[in-house]
Amino acid sequence: MKLLRGKPLADLIKRDTEKKTEELISRGIVPTLGILRIGESQSDIAYENSAVKTAAALGIHVEKYIMDEKSKEDEVIDVLKVMNEDENIHGILMFRPLPPHIDEDRVRNHIEPSKDVDGISDASVGSLFTGNRIGFPPCTAEAAVAILDYYGIEVSGKKAVVIGRSLVVGKPAAMMLLDRHATVTVCHSRTAAGDLEDICAGADIIISAAGRINTVGPSHVSGKQIIVDVGINFGEDGKMRGDVDFEALKGNAAAVTPVPGGVGSVTTALLMYHVVEAAACHWMHRRCRHKVKNNCSHLTFSTEVYKISR
Repeated sequence: MKLLRGKPLADLIKRDTEKKTEELISRGIVPTLGILRIGESQSDIAYENSAVKTAAALGIHVEKYIMDEKSKEDEVIDVLKVMNEDENIHGILMFRPLPPHIDEDRVRNHIEPSKDVDGISDASVGSLFTGNRIGFPPCTAEAAVAILDYYGIEVSGKKAVVIGRSLVVGKPAAMMLLDRHATVTVCHSRTAAGDLEDICAGADIIISAAGRINTVGPSHVSGKQIIVDVGINFGEDGKMRGDVDFEALKGNAAAVTPVPGGVGSVTTALLMYHVVEAAACHWMHRRCRHKVKNNCSHLTFSTEVYKISR
């Protein structure tokens, strides 16, 4: 069983990002990520520290906006408006979930799509369905498909199963696979267990984003499947695990991404790449003496860049 490790792709993206960052800085543009964190969640702080460290290594500046957990919804929206209007901030990363008293759907849709580097607004996600390429695709879904591209795994004409239907991974990943001419089936928590096994066993590619340990096991595969495991779960021993029963699957699948060491590192690298893309778009608008909000023709989906035959 081949391991589809994320590090080689993440390193490639980072090298390209660093090069583009240097080019922008030479033109007076410092790619800048604005981070909005509400509250003191340890997982959010850990992600924030990791993002800051990665950004610094690539020459990307970070501006932090930290708000109290009891902040009102309109106060959060006001901060987003400030970030949207600040021309020195090129990308916005807002940590979720938000506190329960805040309407997350309302708030996330106040992020300017041209700065929505994590692809969480309706405009960004909707563009995957319409093909308008407004903003950016969700990083995790993009990372899952980018790994297939990187390892030269043909998608066109293949049967693909996506387990999970969230707007963060499942639905965007399904649309990206459709865009590559795969025949896509979306399964989810209400899919009957027996049906899930049969559907997966007949698939060529499985992307699992269920968020549940052992969602995919030996009964779901027939030896030919290529599996991208997007799940992040923690077992009783505290160790990180994916959705795939990795040990039981050995020898029963063609290839699989490990957890950790698979999709996660690519997701972070793509986030930084998006920031640089947004900064480049901003620079192009300045050169052209016009600013097209919400629809930047200079943006490209970076998965196409990393389609490398292996």
